[in-house]
Order: sequence, then structure tokens, then C-alpha cells
Amino acid sequence: MVIGPMPNAEDDRDGQPFSGRQGQLLDRMLAAIGLSRDNVVLTNIIPWRPPGNRMPSPAELDICQPFLERQIALAEPKHVLLLGNFPARVFFGGNDTIHSMRGEWRDVQFGAHTFKAIATLHPQDLITAPANKALAWRDLLTFRLQLNSP
Repeated sequence: MVIGPMPNAEDDRDGQPFSGRQGQLLDRMLAAIGLSRDNVVLTNIIPWRPPGNRMPSPAELDICQPFLERQIALAEPKHVLLLGNFPARVFFGGNDTIHSMRGEWRDVQFGAHTFKAIATLHPQDLITAPANKALAWRDLLTFRLQLNSP
């Protein structure tokens, strides 16, 4: 399962998560570790784009949490890839940046489901700062290694 923060304008227009340049980059990232949209569940923490592309409020997060819990319950993921600051903060807690939260597996309890999660940089972060692609690549390799372990 791959979880991002919220849709962007292109996602809204296309009606699916991770569209446009971000989606193309995510598709290449997944392909590089032998995955595709066909064999992962893609979702966002918040299913709509807040006005002005602002960060969701705590009240909006509270409203959306039961829906996300249900998606996770239905998907029953054993491994989750979190893309960006917001998802990492929601699942790991705290206010650290993605750079301090990325690259480490953590056991997460969310609703009634427990799974392993790892955070990495969001594709938009990699578009705006391509030098960070090496960090994301290491995270993806770590993700893939865990998927292949018994």
C-alpha cells in the first residue's frame, strides 16, 4: 500500500491519485523495484484537496481517519510506503521532517490494523529537489527488500 497526503489539482481533474508529473515519477519509482499501480493500493490521507492547497486541519484529519482506517482494513497491507511529511507525521506522530523520519521501518497501529511502514520523500519533493532522488532510491530498495523477506 502506498499512502500520500492529499490530491493535487491534476489528481482532481483526472479523478485518481498521483496523476501528472508526480504520478509519472511515482510509476517509474514503483517500476524500478518491480511494482506497478496494478499490484499496489494507492490512496491519500485526505481524499480532497483543501482550499488553496493548504495543509489539512486537525478537524479534517479527524473526519477522514475512519475512511482511511476502512481502506487499510480492506487492503490488509503488511507493508506501507508513506510519501512525504504529512503521511509520516500522521502514522509516526510528531512534527519531524521527512528527512528525519524516512528510511526506517516502524511498526504502526492504525485503527484495528497493525503493519510495518516506511516513509520516503513525496514525488513532488523529488521534482523540486532532484538531488534527493538518491535518498528515495535507498528507501525504495529498503521497501522492496522487506516485501521479499519471509
